[in-house]
Amino acid sequence: MENKSVVIIGGGPAGIEAANSLANQGLKVTLIEKSDEAGGNIRNWVKLFPDFSNAEDVRANFRNILKNENIEFISNTEISSLYRDGNHWIAKNGSDKTFKADAALLTTGFEVFDAKRKEELGYGIYDNVITSVDFEQMYKSGKITTAEGKVPERIAFLNCVGSRDEKVGNHYCSRVCCINAVKQAIEFKELVPNAKAFCFYMDMRMAGQFYEELYRKSQEKYGVTYIRGRISEAAATMDNRIQIKAEDTLSALPMKMTVDLLVLMVGIESSSSTTELSRQNDVLGLYGFSKSKGLYGNDNLTNQHGLFLAGTCKRPLTLPETFADARSAAIEIVKYLKTI
Repeated sequence: MENKSVVIIGGGPAGIEAANSLANQGLKVTLIEKSDEAGGNIRNWVKLFPDFSNAEDVRANFRNILKNENIEFISNTEISSLYRDGNHWIAKNGSDKTFKADAALLTTGFEVFDAKRKEELGYGIYDNVITSVDFEQMYKSGKITTAEGKVPERIAFLNCVGSRDEKVGNHYCSRVCCINAVKQAIEFKELVPNAKAFCFYMDMRMAGQFYEELYRKSQEKYGVTYIRGRISEAAATMDNRIQIKAEDTLSALPMKMTVDLLVLMVGIESSSSTTELSRQNDVLGLYGFSKSKGLYGNDNLTNQHGLFLAGTCKRPLTLPETFADARSAAIEIVKYLKTI
């Protein structure tokens, strides 16, 4: 095993966790990341649901993992081609630099939905319509304000932006938006206790451990108001506030509301690297995600000998699910390398 090697494409949580497990087995791991640092989308977050853990602690652990002598971390390198050549897998970047290994693992992660594609919601048009990622960047600075620098007195969070939406072609649930809206509503109320916070939803999907408890806490302790309904339109008022039109589907009545800030909870989409590398290797599944061999016992395997999958390149997953899936992939890779 000490002479065996693995190339991992994608230096986010799944890639780093898998690299850690494989390196601790004595394997040589080349971990390739297209951006300038490791961490993936977790770099955009301050606190993590449902327990408000500090995301920086997770990132610090990532940095420690990458010190492992069996891991070669290569940043600023985007893999454009991945293929099997004889008994090895070859990853090649745009400059034709190649990386050869006995097995390959795709952990190319996800991209957040571009809210500009939902132009009726006004993102990129009205200053006080922001995304959940924008909210996190504000929260990192310690204050939530409007474009005019004012502290909002009324804020609305809209779920399912880019998810469960026939118009944009994404029929699936992104899994993380509902609980993230609960988290961000609480964070806002902790900063501005006297403000009003509203959350518009189709269904509140609180399937994870401690999710339902946090949802209840947001109402009982922080007074967050939940409205079952989709916002059909957002527009700026004369004073640059945001007027939203929606339907309360519980009462079957239309409604209008004016808020100081509208936060769009953007969903998960496959990354461009996920789609392209999956297409090259005949493992392209629905919505541009990678397709595993099967959900039940074969979820890290593909129909290609020596090519494995982990994390959100397959579908939306939470962070704990991603870690578990990466460790599972590492086990499968070790089993495979023992047979060749």
